[in-house]
Amino acid sequence: MVVHLVLRAHGLGDLITAIPALRALRRAWPDDRLLLAAPHGLGPIVQLIDAVDELMPTSGLSEFAFDVRRLGRRGMGHDLEHLDRVINLQDGRRESIDSLSRLQPNQLITYAHPDFPSFPGPTWIPAQQEIDRWCSLLEAFDIDADRTDLRLRRPEQASRYPGAAVIHPGGAFRARRWPPSRFAEVARGLSDEGHQVVITGTPNERKLCCWIAARAGISESAVIAGRTDLGDLAAVISEAAVIICGDTGVGHLATALDTPSVLLFGPTPPSHWEPTSGAAPHIALWAGHVGDPLGIRPDPGLLQLQVDQVLDSARRALQAA
Repeated sequence: MVVHLVLRAHGLGDLITAIPALRALRRAWPDDRLLLAAPHGLGPIVQLIDAVDELMPTSGLSEFAFDVRRLGRRGMGHDLEHLDRVINLQDGRRESIDSLSRLQPNQLITYAHPDFPSFPGPTWIPAQQEIDRWCSLLEAFDIDADRTDLRLRRPEQASRYPGAAVIHPGGAFRARRWPPSRFAEVARGLSDEGHQVVITGTPNERKLCCWIAARAGISESAVIAGRTDLGDLAAVISEAAVIICGDTGVGHLATALDTPSVLLFGPTPPSHWEPTSGAAPHIALWAGHVGDPLGIRPDPGLLQLQVDQVLDSARRALQAA
């Protein structure tokens, strides 16, 4: 059987923005086997895409590159002895192209890089919208892509909190984290208006989420941070009334599950990551300040977003849903 390997060894939001490209690859080669090299924890979401035959677990490009060098194409397993094409949905850097080229596929679909003149491809555009970036790459290789084909299949499991207002205060970097005290005020406001509030996050963020709940006057039972896997979280979000979060993977998950959202952008403009489609309202708030998304302090532009502004946006999203 012909096998194609896609590299997208990033996080949740990156996987979601690659859905239209993955679906395009599935339509292009419906009878071939499509492998996705991505973190193991994303498995529950990969299943909801209905485009990938098998997840090839890798925690990041460095691990993937190490396996390629150590094991080679055959030693990695996963049907790579029948590998035909490799698709670089990772980035446009030298490291990813080098790792994938070592697999010696019949074709490498990637953005061009001056160190690899034998691999033609389009020019990388730094400020390009993320969904458009990967669809444009495939189109340069005559593979049709639908940028609106972003929805995930609904999780089969039911949510334990149907109709809840979900607050997700965490983020990978401090530059993208709105102050916890402000999230607490939003949680209190929504609770006072009669909405069930649920606070989500990673196990490392549980203490923060419990602090927000206490500050908002909400029971700690509303904090499910650290108590759900990604499949459980998808079920909660799929039946939520609204999601309020920063520029995180959870925001992208809400978009893909067609759940109303209020997205707080700080150092990165919404034009790069905001939703491009969907029937549900997705309100992106941004003060117009561009900064360092990997910074160690909350971005000044993010701090310009006020509690009343977020609450008003949440009300509008709820009314429009």
